[in-house]
Formats: sequence, structure tokens, C-alpha cells
Amino acid sequence: MRHFLVWVKLPASSGSQETDIIINRTPRSQPQFCSTWSALLLVILTGPLWASPGEQIDAEALIDRMEELYRGAASRAELTMQIETPHYSRTMNMTSVSRGDTHSFIRILTPRKDRGIATLRIDGDMWNYFPKINKVIKVPPSMMTSGWMGSDFNNDDLVKQTKLTDEYNLTVTESDKDYTIVLAPKSETVTVWGQIDYVVSKDPLLPLRQSFYDERGRMIRRMTFSNVQDFDGRQLPSKMVMEALNKPGHHTVITYDSLSFDSTINDDVFTLRQLKRRF
Repeated sequence: MRHFLVWVKLPASSGSQETDIIINRTPRSQPQFCSTWSALLLVILTGPLWASPGEQIDAEALIDRMEELYRGAASRAELTMQIETPHYSRTMNMTSVSRGDTHSFIRILTPRKDRGIATLRIDGDMWNYFPKINKVIKVPPSMMTSGWMGSDFNNDDLVKQTKLTDEYNLTVTESDKDYTIVLAPKSETVTVWGQIDYVVSKDPLLPLRQSFYDERGRMIRRMTFSNVQDFDGRQLPSKMVMEALNKPGHHTVITYDSLSFDSTINDDVFTLRQLKRRF
């Protein structure tokens, strides 16, 4: 079905400011815009995205916007990861830098025994560095779904190698307060998950929950977003909890302690030499 995006400026109402929105219309005869442009326009919005009765939300653009929330052209972050299991718990403090969706670098600062462990991704390649043995190990594609540092987040979660809209077909439904996007694998792709449900609040337009199902329709993981804070002028959830539903008592919490965008990041940050730098 052909569609196009319409940019609309809503007039200010009592106690509010003017709001820019994008609506995805489906008229009988209009030229089809490339979905990449739809995503680009949506990402730069600062107001809510919604549709009037009879109009359809652009699910692909909505997912792309959610995936870009924590990145921007470049970003720097300080994070805390808490891993909880029935047998032990551990806490790690980390730094992270990224450039777009192609370059990511994560380094553990504490605890002392893990200090200096680092992960680098450039496009589709990923490496881990372990200072105790002074060795860089390239992560094969088959290990992207393995847990990172014993957590319930896997390698792909941390570095965001997989672009959801490339591998899944999307359908969207909505309630008064949120959108639910169901992602089903495309026939020509091989995916880990048989289905992903992505729930996004309407006001503000932010992620609430992701549920991950296996090929038999069993929910295996659930990630929730909470504690919205201001980061460099953006309102974002600062806390993400990943629950391993097939492992009772296992969950991992990531908290953003700081996050800034569009920082100047030197090219040498994303190198194997930097990966091996000792503290």
C-alpha cells in the first residue's frame, strides 16, 4: 500500500506549546516515499507521534526512533550493571562511547578484578579484551546471543548489531496510552527470536517494555524501561531491567548514570590498540 508522511504543526492549547507531529496517511494515489526518509524525519522529532482515527502509524519509523534514542550521531555514557541470580549478585561500573549504529566501545571500570575488560564493535565485527591474559578475542556471529559478562543482556543487546526493521515484519496496534508493535521474522532472514513485542508509550513517546519469544511462542525474556530522566536535553528511561523468564531468579539491571550526545569522539577510540590500553 502506498503511503506518505505529513508534517503537521498543532496549535498551542491551554498550558501547552505548539507541537510538530508526523502522520502516515494512506491515500489512493500518492507517490511512495522511501522508508529511510520516514525514519529520518521521525528521529528528529521532539514531539509525540500519533495518528488520527483512520490513519496508520508508521511502525518501522517508530521502531527506528526507539532504537536511536540512546545513540544520536555520537554518545558517551557511564553505566552501572547489576546482575542478580539465586546464587550470587555482582555490580559493574562501565563507560561506553558510540558513533551512530556502526561503532561501539564499552570498558569496565569496577570491580577491580574486572577492570579493563572491554568490548569493541565496528560494523559487523566484535572483539573482547581480557587484560588478565592480555588477549583480544574476536566474537563469532554465533556468539552474539550469548550473555555479556554473565548478564542477562547478550552481546547483541550491548552493541546493537541487529537492526530490528531489517529482520522483522512489523504490525502495530494501539490503545489510549501506548502502541504495541509485533515483530515477526521475515521469511528470508534467520533470527534468534520467533517474535518480539515492543510496547511504546504515547506521551511521552518512549519505550516501556520488550518481550522476546522463541519459535514455539514461549516468552523467554522481558525487558522493562523506567525512571525517566533528562540526559543532555533528552527525556529518556535511565533504568532497564532484563528478566530471563526461563531462569527463575535471574535478572540484570542497567542504569544510565550519565549520558551525553553528539560528542566529539576521535577515530582512534574505535581501534584494537585502544581496546588493549591498560589502566
